[in-house]
Amino acid sequence: MIEVEKKSDNEFLVVVKEGDTKTKHIVILDNDYYKELSHGKVSEETLIKESFQFLLEREPKESILSKFNLKTINTHFPEFEQDVKRI
Repeated sequence: MIEVEKKSDNEFLVVVKEGDTKTKHIVILDNDYYKELSHGKVSEETLIKESFQFLLEREPKESILSKFNLKTINTHFPEFEQDVKRI
């Protein structure tokens, strides 16, 4: 389960729960990047949740950085932007 909570204008707390374990992550989402990826079709929280689902298909939750800017996903996974734009 992925829970996303907005903490400030561009900062979100993400909690990933699997079984009896959970991880917490702080994600920065710049407004321009949000608009570029979502075209306003989904909420910021939905975009982040979908981004975490993308990451979890590729690595365990424990391998996801505890704090990062959403833009950095594309650095590690070049297919990210194309994939997430489909939501």
